[in-house]
Amino acid sequence: MSALLLSGSRVLVGPAGEFVDDGAVLVEDGVIRAVGPRQDVERVAGPGTPRRVFPGGTILPGLIDSHVHLAFDSSADPLTAVADADPAKLLLGMAGRAQQLVSAGVTTARDLGDRDALSVVLRDAIAAGTLAGPRILAATSPLTCPGGHCGFLGGEVGTDAEIRERIKRVAVEGADLVKVMASGGALTPGGPRMWEPQFTAAQLRLIVAQAAGYGLGVAAHAHGTDTIAHCVEAGVRTLEHCSWRVEAGLRYDHDLAREIAARRIGVCRCVSGDWRLFLTQLGPNADALVDSIRRMREAGVLFIAGTDAGVPGARFDDYVGMLEFFAELGFGNAEIVDMATVNAAEALDLRDTGRLAAGLRADVLVVRGDPLTDLSALRDVEFVLTGGRAHVPA
Repeated sequence: MSALLLSGSRVLVGPAGEFVDDGAVLVEDGVIRAVGPRQDVERVAGPGTPRRVFPGGTILPGLIDSHVHLAFDSSADPLTAVADADPAKLLLGMAGRAQQLVSAGVTTARDLGDRDALSVVLRDAIAAGTLAGPRILAATSPLTCPGGHCGFLGGEVGTDAEIRERIKRVAVEGADLVKVMASGGALTPGGPRMWEPQFTAAQLRLIVAQAAGYGLGVAAHAHGTDTIAHCVEAGVRTLEHCSWRVEAGLRYDHDLAREIAARRIGVCRCVSGDWRLFLTQLGPNADALVDSIRRMREAGVLFIAGTDAGVPGARFDDYVGMLEFFAELGFGNAEIVDMATVNAAEALDLRDTGRLAAGLRADVLVVRGDPLTDLSALRDVEFVLTGGRAHVPA
């Protein structure tokens, strides 16, 4: 039996900033056995248990990145690199980017679009201990319309029969969920524009129903306001981007936001560390986008953390840059940490992580300082456990 006792100045158990001063976490065989005041946990552990002490450090749940693309390399043109890459070389690059994620404190990452189901291969290698990295939830190739957003990843479908066959293939490949490009996107030249739907409301209902038949939830890339409404009605599990686009700019719908909140649909705004440049590029729409996020917060929407790592400018080693965007908008630090842990775990249907409690998977992060008072403390990673496997960032 492998065991490890971690102790630090404080333990954030989650949610809502719940913490224990001078606390400790006992891990055995990849599972958390005890959490609480150091003296109490030490008694449970016994004198011979290996120990790691982090004076001044904070122990908290491992971070969850709800939206990454490990096949993309964050360059100015990641699409060409993916489309033309040899599968073995592409997989090697994905493995390196997974290591960047875990070094940044990410213990679970949801990959929302690759080719050739390489994310499943990488997921299984990490789970077997062959490679270092976070637990991966793989969507494989996303469903898109012919000529649609990210069609080069291999998920183009046009008819209902093709939708059924594609979802069956995704399930056979071993995917953990289905990703649908419900609206257009900015990365694909010549495809539908961001506010334009790529599927009808009936097709979205079919996609959700077919995925459910294989026990899979659906993550929907949805920029357009009308498309967001169709995705909510269809019953998707998460909304990616959710930027309320219309041809003339943005049109926020507060009643629809309240419906999203009532259904506990997770909203991943997919913000990377270059958010200042992103807002500048939005120009006159920037204020409207920021206002929509604040109003969704007022409506009680379940926000979850995701970086869109892999697209241009979105780095795999800058998870905290995304969190700082929400701090700039007035979100509190405890609320932001919840987005990255307990909220994301709920939205991704993960019942074994997102908090520190006995019986849960040992996804644990140790940082110098206190992220409840200074979010930048999350950049100073000292130690990571992902499923009980230790990782010390270089």
